[in-house]
Amino acid sequence: MKNILIVGGSSAIATACARQWAAEGARLFLAGRQSVRLDAVAQDLRVRGAPDVLTYVLDVNDHQQHAGLLAACSDAFGPIDVVLIAHGTLSDQALCERDVDATLREMNTNAISTIALLTLLANTLQAQGRGTIAVISSVAGDRGRASNYVYGAAKAAVTAFCEGLRARLFKSGVNVLTIKPGFVDTPMTAGLALPGPLVASPERVARDIVHAVARRKDTLYTPWFWSAIMLVICSLPRFVFKRVSL
Repeated sequence: MKNILIVGGSSAIATACARQWAAEGARLFLAGRQSVRLDAVAQDLRVRGAPDVLTYVLDVNDHQQHAGLLAACSDAFGPIDVVLIAHGTLSDQALCERDVDATLREMNTNAISTIALLTLLANTLQAQGRGTIAVISSVAGDRGRASNYVYGAAKAAVTAFCEGLRARLFKSGVNVLTIKPGFVDTPMTAGLALPGPLVASPERVARDIVHAVARRKDTLYTPWFWSAIMLVICSLPRFVFKRVSL
């Protein structure tokens, strides 16, 4: 029986992943900001087969709460087999360009809080000598684009941190998976003018994530075609790229 910790446990992608793990009989520990939403997700997961689902109210931007989260999860379940870090916000680029505080808030939520949490998680799983840490980054972190460079910079920091962490933990038996979704149909993207054929459902992305965790992969582009799209975008010469509206 797997013990799985999910941070950002009521987000659309996290919920879809949790449902698949629940069907496999995993025990789930959900952390997030809103207790009502967490409780609703937990009840749904119990109906779907999870033998044990616990919730924990957490403000990821309060880094002092991170140690308490890990202690609570370990006390309840013992060793952690899988951690999915799935919290985050989609930055308002125009606001960030006008407001330094807005930029710093987005960087803290999408990068610093994740890095702080990963530092503690790495030590916990390294001491166990096993486990998987899966982190939702983004294709936006592969190259800074004019339309979302604040969000992209935060995700680039997470991606680079995970790459180094993966190398550090490899000999300890701990795998680090960096997840790079493209456009996903979630409440976070509601109202945005997204290209329909490139938009995936949370369920499709979740299937890819659960499979990649089981296979102990290093990096996942989801859906798969984003690896090709980002290869093209990253291959554009700078003199061309800066003139292209992306």
